Amino acid sequence: MGRKERREREQKRDNYATRHSAEKRKQTLIAVGVLAVIAVIVGYAGWIFINMTDNVPGGPENAGALGSEHAHAGILVSIFGDEFDFSAPAYQIKSSWIHFEGRDGTTIHKHATGVTLGYLFETLSLGLDDQCFVFQDGRSFCTNEDYKLSFYVNGEQLPDIRELEIQEDDKILIVYGGETPEEIDALLLKLENRDLIK
Repeated sequence: MGRKERREREQKRDNYATRHSAEKRKQTLIAVGVLAVIAVIVGYAGWIFINMTDNVPGGPENAGALGSEHAHAGILVSIFGDEFDFSAPAYQIKSSWIHFEGRDGTTIHKHATGVTLGYLFETLSLGLDDQCFVFQDGRSFCTNEDYKLSFYVNGEQLPDIRELEIQEDDKILIVYGGETPEEIDALLLKLENRDLIK
């Protein structure tokens, strides 16, 4: 083997090493750049999340930050004597702010200040106002001359509960029908004797 061939081989080796080293450096710089952009995006998103307080996207109007409160309330909804079942999957954890969870349909969990019962029913796609209770399928139960929609919170009758913010251990009764005062008292007692799932 001659000197010329050896020099050509060495030069090819040096060129290959130089090209390979340059390509590797280029790939490293691209990876570092991509990771830096990802780190900036994650850092900014984390900063936004930590500093969120009011009007969180997707949250109820005037609600505090998630975790600003944790309260539980018992609920019983009776339509013509039949208890409404909030334990069905269609009513479980529809909002992080206020919900039913753990296949339980008797305890409301509230996770922020400023969250109302009206918002809970909105998230469940149930209509509720001072006159009507409306199911997801459109069936409505409205106060008329024969039947009445009534609300009780901790045994006290209220005209409307949509703006009510539950407090720890509240007991909420919603009744539609022609119940007698004795039947209402029996429902209130049943609700009072239920344990909350915390």
